[in-house]
Amino acid sequence: MKKRLYLWQFSGFLFTGITGILLHFLYEWTSQNRIVALFSAVNESIWEHMKLLFFPMLIFAIIESRYIGNKYGNFWCAKLVGIVLGVSIIPILYYTYTGIFGITVDWFNIAIFFIAAATSYIVETNILKNQKTFFFSCGVAKVILFLIIVLFVIFTFTPPEIALFQDPATKLYGISI
Repeated sequence: MKKRLYLWQFSGFLFTGITGILLHFLYEWTSQNRIVALFSAVNESIWEHMKLLFFPMLIFAIIESRYIGNKYGNFWCAKLVGIVLGVSIIPILYYTYTGIFGITVDWFNIAIFFIAAATSYIVETNILKNQKTFFFSCGVAKVILFLIIVLFVIFTFTPPEIALFQDPATKLYGISI
């Protein structure tokens, strides 16, 4: 059973990496389609890059839940922890290194995405493997994941004017409604 879990989680990492890269460009490829904007990056802000990890991980979790989710009573709790950890790592590492060095480096930004994805799947695997219990139910985890989706949608179209949401190239925020 553990071998199957490892295979699923590694597949999730690959799916997240490939899908995240594709989502980085999909909005432009679709001539700025507003439906696509809901789940892909609309600019180069850190917030939009967090979507590139969130949505592939969530989609893969839904797929994975159909095949192995029922074997783990803590499945959605583990997925919530992994996803929130991953989307948190992205701004933490980005603002730490740019704060220290005063520059942004494209290859390192890409590396941050893969570090966040790998860390997320490793933590999820350990939680699932050890059957760790949580103080919240998996139903609550699903509600929180849904609320995060709502935040991504709202802040794509009406983001607060703070650095997390600002495109460093254009200095603009989100897209207009």
